[in-house]
Amino acid sequence: ATALVRDCYEGREMARVMSFVMTIFILVPVIAPAIGQIIITYSDWHSIFILFLILAIIALSWFSIRQPETLPKDRRIRFSVTRMISDIKAIVSMPTAIGYTVTMGLIFGAFVGYLSSSQQIFQVQYALGNQFPLYFGVLAASIGLASLLNSQMVMRFGMRRLSHTAMISITVLSAAFILIVLYYQGHPPLPMLMAYLLGVFFFMGILFGNLNALAMEPLGHIAGLGAAVVGSVSTLIAVVFGMLVAAAYDGTILPLVIGFAGLSIACLITIYWTERISNLQSA
Repeated sequence: ATALVRDCYEGREMARVMSFVMTIFILVPVIAPAIGQIIITYSDWHSIFILFLILAIIALSWFSIRQPETLPKDRRIRFSVTRMISDIKAIVSMPTAIGYTVTMGLIFGAFVGYLSSSQQIFQVQYALGNQFPLYFGVLAASIGLASLLNSQMVMRFGMRRLSHTAMISITVLSAAFILIVLYYQGHPPLPMLMAYLLGVFFFMGILFGNLNALAMEPLGHIAGLGAAVVGSVSTLIAVVFGMLVAAAYDGTILPLVIGFAGLSIACLITIYWTERISNLQSA
């Protein structure tokens, strides 16, 4: 999907479209639990897999009929292992592409850490029980709202300015919240935790579309392979750091907040390095 978008758009326009994509994508964790609960209430678990099959057939049919080929014939390249290896080397040697890819992986790693420990935090630490999907959905909705707003703001302020502002905001929020968490011995009141997470996830919603567009900006001539490399490398980084953050959970919220603070600082350093190298190369 990223390659299709990159074939058609670049720069701020791509960030705008990717923000729309993220807005729709984030609706899944918001409404999926409710849909699943309705299905289980009126049927059995087999119906969920039947619904999967029906939706997959609808999506495949719609895509086949409505989505034209985005890559012109004169830009298509015959598959070659040698060419693929050469293009991968070219991608990882581009500071802009690899720098923003690493940044995306680091900040998404903090989010993966949250996903892995959220059930323990809300259902066990805060004893929310069956209310967990509600709180989870509200937090996810903040990402969707931010992505929707970003699709409008990016055309005025640009990807880099918004990314810098969002990353600095996450860092400041997390650093400040560490002090609050320490004051409450790792268990701050639930409203405080929700306010913090809503703020962090809102700024993450601004980051996702912009960082993706920034990483893909120099890869228009090899968008398909570029999207694969950007996606796989950022996901690998996110999984590794997400597992570390989740494994550090000790019954308090402190490891998660430290994870957000530490990884956002690492992101700021990576962004600074990326843009400094890019500016030197273009000078």
